[in-house]
Amino acid sequence: MTDPVDFAPAEGALESARRARAHALCPECYGRVFGRLGHGLTNPERAARLARALGTDLPSAADGCEVCGGLFERLPTWVDRVVRAAEGYEWHRFTCGSRWDPERLAREETLWAEVGTEWGESGRAAFNRELGKRVEQRSGASGGPDRPDIVFLADVPVGRVEVTVLPVYLRGRYRKLDRTLPQTRWPCRRCQGRGCTTCGGTGKTYPTSVEELVAGPFVAASGAVGTRFHGMGREDIDARMLGRGRPFVLELLRPHVRSLDLPALTAELRRTAADRVEVVDLVPADAADVVRVKEAAPEKSYRVGVAGATSRAKVNEALTVAVGRAIAQRTPTRVAHRRSDRVRTRRVIAARVVDAADGRFTLELRTEAGTYVKEWVEGDGGRTEPSLASLVGVPLTVEYLDVMEIHDPEV
Repeated sequence: MTDPVDFAPAEGALESARRARAHALCPECYGRVFGRLGHGLTNPERAARLARALGTDLPSAADGCEVCGGLFERLPTWVDRVVRAAEGYEWHRFTCGSRWDPERLAREETLWAEVGTEWGESGRAAFNRELGKRVEQRSGASGGPDRPDIVFLADVPVGRVEVTVLPVYLRGRYRKLDRTLPQTRWPCRRCQGRGCTTCGGTGKTYPTSVEELVAGPFVAASGAVGTRFHGMGREDIDARMLGRGRPFVLELLRPHVRSLDLPALTAELRRTAADRVEVVDLVPADAADVVRVKEAAPEKSYRVGVAGATSRAKVNEALTVAVGRAIAQRTPTRVAHRRSDRVRTRRVIAARVVDAADGRFTLELRTEAGTYVKEWVEGDGGRTEPSLASLVGVPLTVEYLDVMEIHDPEV
């Protein structure tokens, strides 16, 4: 235990302690006036040491405490409220916060000014800490700010606990085998997701998506109220995503269950999404992975089927000119309604013809991130310059497109 002489500077602290005794304070609030002195002591222990050093009784005001109004005496009630608020949720790590009324905070500031303390600890910080200690004892969970599963906010004026359940994050790669799937849920343009005759009451333009197929088993197992799907870019609806797959993070919102059997759920996904979507390398993740996935700008490789009245030799000649050359791509016509109209400069890094016959040929390309491949081939009415069509001198049409590889840094 720390001796009173350890409250430095001793005379200054003891003089402030004498002035504080003139106020109706509970042991917690009296000790908090000197909360940064006597490392390792609780505030009531600190109060007892100061009282002994002054030769006075320990302050005993509880409900009559002029600062907290008995709030610290009612900590067991707040623990009960926390436990009730978290019923139905799995949580292993938590953090506690509180919302205090301005009058209570003002009383604390007035007290500190009157007693002249330099060592005070705020009531809100002390309440959060003491509540956290008691919740740890009751629940067996770990308290602290590091990656909590759940956050408790004690609304002191109202007398209730608000709960924020943090998401569960899963990271993996998906392969899309179906040329009719958007990456994410696509709300009906007419009703904006509310449901109408155009969408048959579903609120969606397409029946399902990669996000919905992937999320299904995990939402069911976790009891999440919804999802967010974060892909490292996205392919067109009619394009397949092959190779190692596209990196993504699935965010499960407000889950009731956090301990998920990933191998079993991946197997369930393989059954429910067979021949449409495959998921590999699924592991637990965190919010930082969302940032890494969304900010990445890797090069991509494609296989493109093209139709056009030209020869293989002419296409090879055009590719020799096109590879490495700056391409000016104005926002494509097909997405101009939802993206800003501007010109982006991109490059085709490598390209070759792998097959050609009867007015059709197949290209393999590697491009910079953000390259509109269809528009580079077809020209988009002059919005992409130069295009492959302009270089060969005849109209070209993309018949199919497959993303073969995302060259992200985690190779």
